[in-house]
Amino acid sequence: MVYNTHERVITAPVSEVGPLIDSLASQNDRLWPRSEWPAMRLNAPLGVGAAGGHGPVRYFVSAFEPGRRIEFQFTGPTGFNGHHIFTATRLTDSTTLLRHELSMSPTGTAKLTWPLFFRPMHDALIEEGLDRAENEFSSSPDAAHRRSLWTKILRAPFAARMTRKQGAR
Repeated sequence: MVYNTHERVITAPVSEVGPLIDSLASQNDRLWPRSEWPAMRLNAPLGVGAAGGHGPVRYFVSAFEPGRRIEFQFTGPTGFNGHHIFTATRLTDSTTLLRHELSMSPTGTAKLTWPLFFRPMHDALIEEGLDRAENEFSSSPDAAHRRSLWTKILRAPFAARMTRKQGAR
């Protein structure tokens, strides 16, 4: 069983942080670090049943509470059996816990691809998304996740492809 959690305390009320979750996969996505990673794309507006993913990771929205929580159920890659969730939880009137949780039971080749490839990429992507959230509400936006050497090596072929695609626009 894999249980992977990332969280950040954001100095803003939940009424302001929650809409970051609601912006996922939209033209004005304020949470997903899409300039550096494959964008999250869905086949319908954010809501239960919308399906899509990012890069090779596929899922559908299995639960959605606007401004509070969204859950995505994995449909790919093969062997990713589980879900991932974003939540915004009120800590005080002026602080919110923004959290991402992944829970899955990998099978087959996913037992190898999750720890060697997907986990380091996932961890960097989520931390960079949390940086975006923190920086949006900070008076001195300087949160910046540092990618590990292994993540940089894994990203190299994809980063070059993304740069070419962005240059073609």
